[in-house]
Amino acid sequence: MYCSKCGAMVSDAASFCGACGQPTGSAGGPQTQAGVLPPPPQPAVAATAPALYAGFWLRVVAAIIDYIIIGLPLGAIFFAMMASSLPALMRMQQGESPMVLVAAILPRLIVLGILSLVGSWLYWAALESSDWQATLGKKALGLYVTDMEGRRCSFGKTSGRFWGGRGIGAVPYLGGLYFLISCIMAGFTERKQALHDMIANCLVLRKD
Repeated sequence: MYCSKCGAMVSDAASFCGACGQPTGSAGGPQTQAGVLPPPPQPAVAATAPALYAGFWLRVVAAIIDYIIIGLPLGAIFFAMMASSLPALMRMQQGESPMVLVAAILPRLIVLGILSLVGSWLYWAALESSDWQATLGKKALGLYVTDMEGRRCSFGKTSGRFWGGRGIGAVPYLGGLYFLISCIMAGFTERKQALHDMIANCLVLRKD
């Protein structure tokens, strides 16, 4: 072929004219007519599915299931403790001071309260930081807990989530108001986060 600039004979396999240096565009790689390499092809970007946040009612049903599961053994412990205080109740009916009954029941109630709080904490925190990333109630409904990047939470983070929610909810007078505000937030915030989710930087998601 001939050079388009000077007309000299050029080999078909040549990239440039040997006489004037004009690029031929026929070999030597992907030149354009202006001698500029085209940009390399861009890798395809995989589409990321949007996160599916767990709605208010799904979380309510999951919580009901969890409270039933943890309430059954605690209820059995409560009745066993109250049954052991029956002798004190019988003595009070025979004329002894009511303080005998109070002294018998009050320590049992304190122990039950501690067991309830510690048992609930271990139940929620351990299961939500496990491979399941969910309590039994959440798992039954296809829900799971993650951090803000969608990763599995540590036991420390799920513990913070528990104490930022149910721990505060156990405080007299403040607890009821806290749960009301937290439930409202779970229904109306953009990512369906309750207040304790925001405190611990967690999300509750649902599977497809």
